[in-house]
Amino acid sequence: MQRMINGVIGFAKLDKTLDAQQALDELNKLEQLDWHTHVNKTCYQGEWDVVALRARHEHLECHPILQCFSLEGPQTSWMNLPILERLTCMKAFINLLQCPVRSARLMRLKPQSQILPHSDNHVSIEYGEARLHVPLSHGDDVGFYVEEQCVPMNSGELWYINTHLTHRVTNNSNKSRVNLVIDCDVNEWLACLIKNKQRNIDINYTNLTHVTG
Repeated sequence: MQRMINGVIGFAKLDKTLDAQQALDELNKLEQLDWHTHVNKTCYQGEWDVVALRARHEHLECHPILQCFSLEGPQTSWMNLPILERLTCMKAFINLLQCPVRSARLMRLKPQSQILPHSDNHVSIEYGEARLHVPLSHGDDVGFYVEEQCVPMNSGELWYINTHLTHRVTNNSNKSRVNLVIDCDVNEWLACLIKNKQRNIDINYTNLTHVTG
Protein backbone atom coordinates (compact mmCIF):
# COMPACT_ATOMS: atom_id res chain seq x y z
CA MET A 1 0.00 0.00 0.00
CA GLN A 2 1.23 3.49 -0.82
CA ARG A 3 -0.35 6.93 -0.87
CA MET A 4 0.67 9.57 -3.39
CA ILE A 5 0.57 13.17 -2.16
CA ASN A 6 1.36 16.09 -4.45
CA GLY A 7 3.03 13.80 -6.96
CA VAL A 8 5.32 11.97 -4.50
CA ILE A 9 4.90 9.01 -2.17
CA GLY A 10 3.59 10.41 1.11
CA PHE A 11 3.72 7.08 2.92
CA ALA A 12 3.95 3.40 2.04
CA LYS A 13 3.54 0.09 3.86
CA LEU A 14 6.56 -2.12 3.17
CA ASP A 15 6.73 -5.88 2.86
CA LYS A 16 8.56 -6.48 6.16
CA THR A 17 7.20 -7.09 9.65
CA LEU A 18 8.60 -7.17 13.18
CA ASP A 19 7.27 -9.25 16.04
CA ALA A 20 6.18 -6.24 18.09
CA GLN A 21 5.25 -8.26 21.18
CA GLN A 22 8.65 -9.97 21.28
CA ALA A 23 10.35 -6.60 20.88
CA LEU A 24 8.31 -5.16 23.75
CA ASP A 25 9.01 -8.20 25.93
CA GLU A 26 12.75 -7.63 25.44
CA LEU A 27 12.34 -3.95 26.30
CA ASN A 28 10.42 -4.77 29.46
CA LYS A 29 13.16 -7.14 30.63
CA LEU A 30 15.76 -4.37 30.68
CA GLU A 31 16.46 -3.20 34.21
CA GLN A 32 16.89 0.40 33.15
CA LEU A 33 15.92 2.27 30.01
CA ASP A 34 17.03 5.90 29.87
CA TRP A 35 14.50 7.94 27.93
CA HIS A 36 15.58 11.45 26.97
CA THR A 37 13.14 14.28 26.43
CA HIS A 38 12.97 15.44 22.82
CA VAL A 39 15.09 18.58 22.50
CA ASN A 40 12.79 20.42 20.07
CA LYS A 41 10.18 21.49 22.58
CA THR A 42 8.46 23.82 20.11
CA CYS A 43 7.18 20.97 17.92
CA TYR A 44 5.17 19.01 20.51
CA GLN A 45 2.82 19.35 23.42
CA GLY A 46 2.85 16.93 26.33
CA GLU A 47 5.66 14.38 26.68
CA TRP A 48 7.81 12.97 23.87
CA ASP A 49 11.07 11.16 24.52
CA VAL A 50 13.71 9.05 22.81
CA VAL A 51 16.17 6.18 23.32
CA ALA A 52 19.03 5.92 20.82
CA LEU A 53 19.90 2.45 19.50
CA ARG A 54 22.52 3.54 16.95
CA ALA A 55 24.73 6.61 16.88
CA ARG A 56 27.44 8.28 14.86
CA HIS A 57 30.83 6.66 15.42
CA GLU A 58 32.24 9.87 16.88
CA HIS A 59 29.40 10.00 19.42
CA LEU A 60 29.68 6.49 20.81
CA GLU A 61 31.18 7.78 24.08
CA CYS A 62 29.28 11.08 24.13
CA HIS A 63 26.26 12.23 26.08
CA PRO A 64 23.04 10.41 25.09
CA ILE A 65 21.52 13.71 23.90
CA LEU A 66 24.04 13.77 21.05
CA GLN A 67 23.41 10.08 20.35
CA CYS A 68 19.65 10.68 20.17
CA PHE A 69 19.47 13.90 18.20
CA SER A 70 22.64 14.44 16.16
CA LEU A 71 21.11 13.12 12.93
CA GLU A 72 21.91 15.74 10.31
CA GLY A 73 25.16 16.57 8.60
CA PRO A 74 27.59 14.75 6.29
CA GLN A 75 27.50 11.02 5.83
CA THR A 76 29.52 9.19 8.44
CA SER A 77 29.87 5.82 10.10
CA TRP A 78 26.98 4.77 12.31
CA MET A 79 27.35 2.05 14.90
CA ASN A 80 25.11 0.03 17.20
CA LEU A 81 24.98 1.18 20.80
CA PRO A 82 25.31 -1.45 23.57
CA ILE A 83 21.57 -1.39 24.26
CA LEU A 84 20.78 -2.68 20.77
CA GLU A 85 22.99 -5.73 21.39
CA ARG A 86 20.54 -6.64 24.17
CA LEU A 87 17.47 -6.10 22.00
CA THR A 88 18.05 -9.07 19.73
CA CYS A 89 14.65 -8.95 18.03
CA MET A 90 15.05 -5.34 16.90
CA LYS A 91 18.70 -5.85 15.99
CA ALA A 92 17.82 -8.82 13.78
CA PHE A 93 15.07 -6.80 12.12
CA ILE A 94 17.41 -3.89 11.38
CA ASN A 95 19.94 -6.33 9.96
CA LEU A 96 17.30 -7.52 7.48
CA LEU A 97 17.34 -4.12 5.80
CA GLN A 98 19.53 -4.42 2.72
CA CYS A 99 20.43 -0.74 2.67
CA PRO A 100 22.79 1.56 4.58
CA VAL A 101 21.26 2.20 8.01
CA ARG A 102 22.02 5.44 9.76
CA SER A 103 20.25 6.06 13.06
CA ALA A 104 17.82 3.82 14.89
CA ARG A 105 15.90 4.94 17.94
CA LEU A 106 12.81 4.33 20.01
CA MET A 107 10.42 7.28 20.13
CA ARG A 108 7.69 7.44 22.78
CA LEU A 109 4.73 9.81 22.70
CA LYS A 110 2.98 9.67 26.05
CA PRO A 111 -0.81 9.72 26.57
CA GLN A 112 -2.65 12.96 25.82
CA SER A 113 0.34 14.33 23.90
CA GLN A 114 0.80 15.47 20.34
CA ILE A 115 3.56 16.17 17.84
CA LEU A 116 2.67 19.41 16.13
CA PRO A 117 2.68 19.85 12.33
CA HIS A 118 6.24 20.16 11.05
CA SER A 119 8.53 18.88 8.30
CA ASP A 120 12.02 17.35 8.36
CA ASN A 121 13.86 18.98 5.50
CA HIS A 122 14.94 16.62 2.70
CA VAL A 123 14.12 13.41 4.60
CA SER A 124 12.46 11.54 1.72
CA ILE A 125 13.48 9.13 -1.02
CA GLU A 126 13.63 11.97 -3.52
CA TYR A 127 16.60 13.33 -1.55
CA GLY A 128 18.26 9.95 -0.94
CA GLU A 129 17.20 9.45 2.68
CA ALA A 130 14.24 7.47 4.04
CA ARG A 131 12.65 7.43 7.49
CA LEU A 132 11.04 4.13 8.42
CA HIS A 133 8.60 3.56 11.29
CA VAL A 134 7.57 0.36 13.08
CA PRO A 135 4.80 0.84 15.67
CA LEU A 136 5.47 -1.29 18.76
CA SER A 137 2.84 -0.06 21.20
CA HIS A 138 -0.09 2.31 20.90
CA GLY A 139 -3.63 2.89 22.07
CA ASP A 140 -6.76 2.98 19.96
CA ASP A 141 -6.91 6.77 19.67
CA VAL A 142 -3.54 7.46 18.03
CA GLY A 143 -3.22 9.15 14.65
CA PHE A 144 -0.22 9.76 12.38
CA TYR A 145 -0.97 12.23 9.58
CA VAL A 146 1.03 13.23 6.50
CA GLU A 147 -0.41 16.32 4.84
CA GLU A 148 -3.55 15.57 6.89
CA GLN A 149 -3.90 12.07 5.42
CA CYS A 150 -3.99 9.38 8.11
CA VAL A 151 -1.37 6.62 7.97
CA PRO A 152 -3.16 3.35 8.96
CA MET A 153 -0.28 1.87 10.98
CA ASN A 154 -0.62 -1.35 12.94
CA SER A 155 1.83 -2.87 15.41
CA GLY A 156 4.81 -4.60 13.82
CA GLU A 157 4.31 -3.13 10.34
CA LEU A 158 7.14 -1.33 8.54
CA TRP A 159 6.18 2.02 7.02
CA TYR A 160 8.05 4.57 4.94
CA ILE A 161 7.05 8.10 5.91
CA ASN A 162 7.91 11.08 3.74
CA THR A 163 8.81 13.45 6.55
CA HIS A 164 9.87 16.15 4.11
CA LEU A 165 6.11 16.69 3.89
CA THR A 166 4.19 18.23 6.77
CA HIS A 167 3.24 15.59 9.33
CA ARG A 168 1.83 15.40 12.84
CA VAL A 169 0.90 12.81 15.47
CA THR A 170 -1.82 12.77 18.11
CA ASN A 171 -2.06 10.41 21.07
CA ASN A 172 -5.45 10.89 22.69
CA SER A 173 -5.34 7.44 24.29
CA ASN A 174 -4.33 6.43 27.82
CA LYS A 175 -1.34 4.43 26.54
CA SER A 176 2.09 5.53 25.31
CA ARG A 177 2.79 5.23 21.61
CA VAL A 178 6.24 3.67 21.04
CA ASN A 179 7.73 3.45 17.54
CA LEU A 180 11.00 2.06 16.30
CA VAL A 181 12.30 4.75 13.91
CA ILE A 182 15.08 3.95 11.43
CA ASP A 183 16.81 6.41 9.10
CA CYS A 184 18.37 4.89 5.98
CA ASP A 185 20.27 5.93 2.89
CA VAL A 186 18.24 5.02 -0.16
CA ASN A 187 19.73 2.39 -2.45
CA GLU A 188 18.06 0.44 -5.23
CA TRP A 189 16.79 -2.27 -2.87
CA LEU A 190 15.02 0.21 -0.59
CA ALA A 191 13.70 2.30 -3.47
CA CYS A 192 12.16 -0.81 -5.04
CA LEU A 193 10.68 -1.88 -1.69
CA ILE A 194 9.05 1.51 -1.20
CA LYS A 195 7.92 1.73 -4.82
CA ASN A 196 6.57 -1.84 -4.68
CA LYS A 197 9.26 -3.04 -7.13
CA GLN A 198 8.70 -0.26 -9.62
CA ARG A 199 12.08 1.01 -10.75
CA ASN A 200 11.13 4.29 -12.42
CA ILE A 201 12.40 6.63 -9.71
CA ASP A 202 15.06 9.28 -10.08
CA ILE A 203 17.46 9.01 -7.16
CA ASN A 204 21.10 9.93 -6.85
CA TYR A 205 22.77 6.73 -5.64
CA THR A 206 26.32 8.12 -5.57
CA ASN A 207 28.35 8.18 -2.38
CA LEU A 208 26.03 5.83 -0.48
CA THR A 209 28.09 3.69 1.87
CA HIS A 210 26.96 0.62 3.81
CA VAL A 211 27.24 0.64 7.56
CA THR A 212 28.25 -2.29 9.74
CA GLY A 213 27.92 -2.71 13.45
